[in-house]
Formats: sequence, structure tokens, C-alpha cells
Amino acid sequence: MRADRGLGLALRYAAALLVLVVFLFPLYWLFTISFKTPEEIFAYPPVWWPASLQLGNYAVLFKDGDAWTVWNSLLIASVSTAAAMLLGTLCAYSIARFETGGDNFAMWVLSNRMVPPIVIVFPVFLLYVRLGWVDSFLGLIVLYTAFNLPYVIWMMRGYIQDIPLELEESALVDGCTRWGVFRKVVLPMARTGIFATAVFTFVFAWNEFLFALVLTRSAVTTFPVQVTHYFGGQSNFWAKIAAMSVLGTIPIFVAVAALQRFLVRGISMGAVKG
Repeated sequence: MRADRGLGLALRYAAALLVLVVFLFPLYWLFTISFKTPEEIFAYPPVWWPASLQLGNYAVLFKDGDAWTVWNSLLIASVSTAAAMLLGTLCAYSIARFETGGDNFAMWVLSNRMVPPIVIVFPVFLLYVRLGWVDSFLGLIVLYTAFNLPYVIWMMRGYIQDIPLELEESALVDGCTRWGVFRKVVLPMARTGIFATAVFTFVFAWNEFLFALVLTRSAVTTFPVQVTHYFGGQSNFWAKIAAMSVLGTIPIFVAVAALQRFLVRGISMGAVKG
């Protein structure tokens, strides 16, 4: 019996290790390419680790100003996430506690998030031309906030519904205002859900490509759009692609690493409720 259990445990660890290697290998390969010479990138058999680290692959991104597109994405994603979380949490509280819009309003809100971006990108472009918002931070921030707002409302509605209503009623009886209840009771109780929703909203804004491609030119180019500039008809600049991809992965890695303790619990809460 013990031998069978030990064998089964060993097989599970081996399978987990294999899955881990499969998922991490692309990241490892991307990281090593960013430090390789062109000869090492196209070498056969493959060069698993560069003979010397080519820091020039990163230096040229800063020299040409391409690395600033990561800052553009960070600014746009951060501000739009903060705005979506603020507005979305307030809307979610209204829907969860006061049934604003009726029984089916929450589902209607979520359905707006399912609209394919390609359907609305060109009408939005024509509107932005009239407003003078093309190639501007304000234009992308407003659009990303609006596009991610349904997701935030739906998620936060579920988290708020998990909070016992009796806690809010007790606070009201003790003399707390409705705004005070929201600030002192609801927000602390929904903290896990807020962080989990914010991380996913940030990732959505960070990875968005179509709107940024159509609505930007040069001043507000974002990281996903910049990467496509290194693909050419005759050759691809793989070292630049890898180096820029590594730079673009750092903010996501930092955000997830800093908030990882909220993610697992946050994913399993609230969002499963209809």
C-alpha cells in the first residue's frame, strides 16, 4: 500500500514538473533570445544559452525611444483600471443592493463586454477624429475604461452580494451614512475581490491591441503595437522582439506577484454567482 502511494505521489510530481517545464519553456526561450546575437538566434542546433549577454539588444530600445511605449501602456492601463474600478464598484453596489435597472440589468451590462472590438473600432475612430482624441492618452484611457467597465461591474456585483447584508444594516443603525457603509464596511470586506478584479482589468488593458493600433500614430504608441513594428516583409528583428517582450512582461509579472495572495481566493469568490 505504501509503495503504491509513493509511486502515485512520484508520478503526480513528475507530471506537475513536466507541465511546469512545458509552460515555462517559452518564457525561458524568449528571455534567452533577448540576449543572443543574430548568429545564435538562427543557429542549428539551437544555442540554449548565449555565449555572452548582449545587453545592446535592450540598450537600442532605450536609445531609439521604443522602450517608452512600455511606459505609455503602463500609464494608460493603470489610469483606466483605476477609473474602471472606481466607477464599476459604485455601479455594482447600486445593482447588488438596490436592484438598479431590474433583474436583468446585470446580464445586459455583461453582454456589452462581449461585443467584438472590430465591430465598434471604426465608428469610435470617426468619433475620435471629430473630438481630436486620436493618438492621445485621454482617448485610450476613456475607451479602455468604458470597455472594461462591464467586466468590473459584473465581478464586483458578485463579490458585494457575498457580503452579509446584516453588517450594513448594523452600521446604518449605529448612525453610519450609506456612503460611510460603503467605505467602511463594503470596501474592506470586498478587498480580495477588488484586487483580483483590478489585476485582470489591468491585464486586459495592457494586452489590448486593436483599439491601440487604429487610434494611435506615434505619440501614444503602446507596447503591443510597438512589437509589431519589428516584423518586416523581408526580415524580422527577433532580438528586438524578444527584448521588448521581456520589458513588456515585467509590469504584469510585478502586478501578479504583488497581488497573488488575493487572486486565488478572489477568483473563487463572487464571480461564480449569477
